[in-house]
Amino acid sequence: MPLSLQGVGVSLRLADMTNNVRIMPNIVIIAYKGVQQSALFGLGEMFELANQLMGDDVELKITHQVLAPSSVDNDQSIDAVILPPNLTGARGNGDQNLHNWIKRQHSSGVIICSACAGGYWLGHAGILDGRPATTHWALEADFRSTFPQVQLSPENILVDDNDIVTAGGVMAWVDLGIHLIGRWCGPTVVSKICRQMLIDPNGREQRNYRSFCPVMGHKDQAIRALQLWMESNINEDLSIMALSVRAKISVRSLQRRFSNSTGYSINQYVQELRIEKAKGLLELTMLTIGEVCWRVGYQDVSAFNRLFKSISGLSAGRYRQRFNVNQANKDKANIYSVK
Repeated sequence: MPLSLQGVGVSLRLADMTNNVRIMPNIVIIAYKGVQQSALFGLGEMFELANQLMGDDVELKITHQVLAPSSVDNDQSIDAVILPPNLTGARGNGDQNLHNWIKRQHSSGVIICSACAGGYWLGHAGILDGRPATTHWALEADFRSTFPQVQLSPENILVDDNDIVTAGGVMAWVDLGIHLIGRWCGPTVVSKICRQMLIDPNGREQRNYRSFCPVMGHKDQAIRALQLWMESNINEDLSIMALSVRAKISVRSLQRRFSNSTGYSINQYVQELRIEKAKGLLELTMLTIGEVCWRVGYQDVSAFNRLFKSISGLSAGRYRQRFNVNQANKDKANIYSVK
């Protein structure tokens, strides 16, 4: 899924659905000063348990390591970085070297994740500007003041915007861990791990594991920069001609380089990306279908609905009915109401 929230899993699963090739990630968990120890080691234990539950017949496994900021390596091959929560009030203001490293990793295509106050490190790195994110509700005022350009949604447990994943409360690292395991290992492993760890999967990110996961780890820096711009400017003119002008690359060369780097034609990529963003809006807002359509850059609602269903398998209205957070809470309230 796209920008995903509590109970709305946007899958950043590193699986090539076309060729059925699964690539397991190398994850780095940052042990900054004051980090929450239960999150630091709990995430690692969840990844280890996921490996066990995949069985011996699965050759590739999730690998992870816990590193202090002073031990991070620019030359290391990394697929995802996690900044866990803390209970000490640490906000990472002075960790400039770590901020720079996070920014470099993100620019090179690494998925950057945080839980609770761990999002401050992402904010200081400058990668959240113009992007949706969440953090603990009690940090809302300070976070907005510190990072005014972030599209903050503190009411949501988890926001997945493809290359950046943020989780909310102090214990939301559990949701983050389950969500990432779902992306890489699939819903069967999620179901098993929830049963074994006595985690209630209801409302967690194990619903739509097949979703658009744009490739960012390629070597074409100009194309990657264009992809990052598209993520934050979804309602702009994303036609081939407009993107050619922005990238200062000829149309023919852009089409060739974009396809070689991402595996998608520009038109396919734009459609997938816009539908991912639309899913997020349907999940966390009560905007009308028409407003969602316009927010993601389309003008024809009928055409948008047809495209949405062709990609997601559901109409936009049906998708909202199934996955909207507010609707889910309303349904739960109706279950327990006394007539």
